[in-house]
Amino acid sequence: MPANATNCALLPQELIRLKRDNQPLPAEEIKAFVQGIADDRISDAQIGAFTMAVFLNGMNREEVVALTTATRDSGHVMQWDSLNLSGPIVDKHSTGGVGDLVSLVLGPWVAACGAFVPMISGRGLGHTGGTLDKLESIPGYDPYPAPERFREVVKSTGVAIIGQTAALAPADKRIYGVRDVTATVESIPLITASILGKKLASGLDALVMDVKVGSGAFMPTPEKSRELAKSIANVATQAGTPTTALLTDMSQPLAPCAGNAVEIVETLALLRGERPNSRVMHVTRELAVEMLMAGKLVANREEALTKLEKALTSGAAAEVFARMVRELGGPSDFIERSEHYLPKAKVIKPVYAEQAGDAPQTVQRIDTRAVGMSVVELGGGRLRNDASIDHSVGFTDIVEIGESVEIGESVDSQRPIAIVHARSEAAAERAAEQLRAAFTMGEGAASADALIQDTFCGEAR
Repeated sequence: MPANATNCALLPQELIRLKRDNQPLPAEEIKAFVQGIADDRISDAQIGAFTMAVFLNGMNREEVVALTTATRDSGHVMQWDSLNLSGPIVDKHSTGGVGDLVSLVLGPWVAACGAFVPMISGRGLGHTGGTLDKLESIPGYDPYPAPERFREVVKSTGVAIIGQTAALAPADKRIYGVRDVTATVESIPLITASILGKKLASGLDALVMDVKVGSGAFMPTPEKSRELAKSIANVATQAGTPTTALLTDMSQPLAPCAGNAVEIVETLALLRGERPNSRVMHVTRELAVEMLMAGKLVANREEALTKLEKALTSGAAAEVFARMVRELGGPSDFIERSEHYLPKAKVIKPVYAEQAGDAPQTVQRIDTRAVGMSVVELGGGRLRNDASIDHSVGFTDIVEIGESVEIGESVDSQRPIAIVHARSEAAAERAAEQLRAAFTMGEGAASADALIQDTFCGEAR
């Protein structure tokens, strides 16, 4: 260790210099630096210099663990012991995607099996949809309850899906804001610490991570997605929260819909057991199995699958979702009368593929990021952080890779590639053009990548 390393807590520039010169950073100095960020004693310029040094030189695992735990401890860390809960505290986090409504089904489903799920979720980011935006399609739903109310709902219902408050991991908010404007977002050590700093502040017994790979994934390549999955699993586990990471496919929208209210509609169908073999349900089930095993609620995979099936077919999972909505301010009869409460777009019309000859056309490839950005342009996401969104817009009935679109005598006799929900005819037409451009059609057969591509169990050193 360099002789002057012990002075870093007093001199932030010394810690920056060490990382600039690719020297290891002592854990205590990382902690002091992060606390200085939370306390506003560290300037944005110093944060930017630090993140660029990390971006260029990386961090070893011990440094990432130190950065993660310091971020976690920079604010309030939730404690659950005083509630005497009857089951484990478990959660899931996803790197995000299009049509990724997994959290909406997974939280209530796992809670119905005896776990407690304090799920801190976010809003849409770039082309990816946000769980909070979807829940806010429900009139009255409060994603920012007081901390004590959050604890009460978790205890009484088993799950509460809310947004991050200023008290949880405040250092991360400043670090991320600087990363966003200094071209240092794409750093796996910084991504790992950002994700886990917030998640571990929830006081979890175990965590399951869903890292996406494909054309709609956050990470630019499969190799980077794999590296991130390993990093998160290992760092979280070494930080004291056993974590498993699944690498899952995002080469096409996960659900057959993308938007906000339209994904709530699909969520209710899944919780009623109407689409047990769909792609989104397959991923959700696998994550649920991992959560039940991580929380030691089951002894093996077979027992987990049996428990989950019972919770779904008995209606218990749907009832947990209904209670969560009610307890967080939504309608008491939301499940029964969701069509009365959810907003509907003014224009709803089919989108057809470009006709090329008389042979059936098969979906060969989908630019999933482009689909997500089309939802944003429709008004279902944000081009600016302070923008409001239209919860009614989006796409439904999206065809999958490998599915055929029969060519009929007229375009109206074809199977559409999706249904667009828009606020005007002009917006619907623009979205239709964008969606057609996002789909690659052809006459040959095609198949999608495997939904679950790998699993990584965290290793503690």
